[in-house]
Amino acid sequence: MLYFSYGSNMSIKRIQQRIPLATFVSIATLPGHNLLFHKVGQDSSAKCDAHETGQPGDAVIGVVFEISQSEKRCLDQFEGLGHGYKDKTVQLIGTDGLSLQATTYYATKINTSLKPFHWYKNHVVRGAAENGLPEDYIQAIINVESIADPKPDRHERETLIYRVQRYV
Repeated sequence: MLYFSYGSNMSIKRIQQRIPLATFVSIATLPGHNLLFHKVGQDSSAKCDAHETGQPGDAVIGVVFEISQSEKRCLDQFEGLGHGYKDKTVQLIGTDGLSLQATTYYATKINTSLKPFHWYKNHVVRGAAENGLPEDYIQAIINVESIADPKPDRHERETLIYRVQRYV
């Protein structure tokens, strides 16, 4: 099945940590949606949402991965399906202009006053850059205000996947 990621799971290291067999398919655009950081996370910070606006000029750009049904069930647990996110099937436009159908998550528990933690926004920015999303789109993500995680050990754990192991 195809999964459309527009948030932290765009990061190759993060998606592989969660679903090791996820395979990159394409960059794609979800029309009629805006990328917002307003989903209430399990840690009480803001997470990404592909917020449906219905406006033709609005679009969320993300990454399509191929995953198995068993991996989808695993991803549902990581994403907290039923606890702030629901999933839906969406029509995407691939970079080749062709239509793709994929599953994605959308927020059901929203708080516009929340901010994402620095480490979470870093996952999103890294994923966008790694996958070659447009520079202005990446810059818009960089411009989102983020805050320090009050639990430094969680920040450390979340950023550990980006550290390069050096062998002497």
